[in-house]
Amino acid sequence: MQDVWINGVKSNQVGASDRGLSYGDGLFETIAISDSHPELLDAHFKRLALGLDRLGFPDDVIGLVKHDLSTICLEGDAVLKITVTRGVGLRGYALPPKTEVTRIISVSMRPALSDNSEKGVAVRLCNYRLPINPVLAQIKHLNRLDQVMARSEWDDQSISEGIVLDAECYIVEGTMSNLFWVASGIVYTPLIDRCGVKGVMRDHLLSIMRNENIAVEQVRSPPSALLQADEVFICNSLIGIWPVILIDDRKHAIGPMTRKLQQLLSRK
Repeated sequence: MQDVWINGVKSNQVGASDRGLSYGDGLFETIAISDSHPELLDAHFKRLALGLDRLGFPDDVIGLVKHDLSTICLEGDAVLKITVTRGVGLRGYALPPKTEVTRIISVSMRPALSDNSEKGVAVRLCNYRLPINPVLAQIKHLNRLDQVMARSEWDDQSISEGIVLDAECYIVEGTMSNLFWVASGIVYTPLIDRCGVKGVMRDHLLSIMRNENIAVEQVRSPPSALLQADEVFICNSLIGIWPVILIDDRKHAIGPMTRKLQQLLSRK
């Protein structure tokens, strides 16, 4: 069940010549709603603003989206998705002389809670490599073909996520998540300055760790770092933290740092 509003009007139809459909010319945010409250909403707007600026969208888009949201009643536990495209355009890649953005807001049921947070998940290393592109790094743009290609590599339901490397074979992220690992008491996460998504939950956890004086470093590391780590976990705005207990055939224990961060996250 999903309710959709387009430019503030309840509808599920977007023009066939919309640049979001034609070229992936746009951005999106996926936000957890808990007890009718959108979690980390300001942080999502901050990332959306980064993407809008990077893609050269008009300055008033955030205000328009906030107004759209103010007219919608968000109830219970759900998933809020905000999509912004450059709107309807003529054929061709050239930017339209005037941008009239398309704003799509959808609210859908939040998936039932799983026990992955407690029991942990199995992941695999993907063969697909993310291209290095600093211009599009960090932002949540609409073209997710890299993630589609990586996720298409497996259909084993026992595997919850795939870890993706960049073109130089450094760890970047999961297909739907950001990644952390722990070694000798230090928490590590990949640099995402050249590719990958600047996850809102990733940034939130980094902030929690700084406030708690937990040593954390952003690094460029090969996949061997994961195999040698004491703990590994993934995160995003909907799942929170999932401990990783298996990477391909390498087993991992759920360690004290992962559990501590789960507890700290539940208090914030």
